[in-house]
Amino acid sequence: MPRLSQWLIRAAFIYLLLGFTFGALLLTHKGIPLHPALWGWLPAHIEFLLMGWIVQLTMGVAFWILPRYWKHPRRPNEIYAQIAFILLNLGIWLVVAGTTFRAGSQVLLAGRIVEAGAIVFFALHNWERIVSREGV
Repeated sequence: MPRLSQWLIRAAFIYLLLGFTFGALLLTHKGIPLHPALWGWLPAHIEFLLMGWIVQLTMGVAFWILPRYWKHPRRPNEIYAQIAFILLNLGIWLVVAGTTFRAGSQVLLAGRIVEAGAIVFFALHNWERIVSREGV
């Protein structure tokens, strides 16, 4: 398994742990009120599980499993996938700062733009790797 896939999948598992932790706290808070400010962590819980866990795990598996050209020993434009990894994680934390920590709508918008940039860079990396069975 390539090193970047390992990083993406490990980071996804960290986000899964964070998302489940906040989800467990929110669920506990429904039965035993802990602190009213705890509901402010709901957007972070959603962001960690959707973008951090699902999207990042998908990117890690796709980076690993999509076919390489038999002509090239390495994956094409691997730097694009590395940039996508950095941008996705930066975007996740900007969105969490914008929603949970009330940093402002500009930070939230910047986080969503950075996440979209991560998806664009990942698509640029994989564009040439998606081929038919005939190799065309």
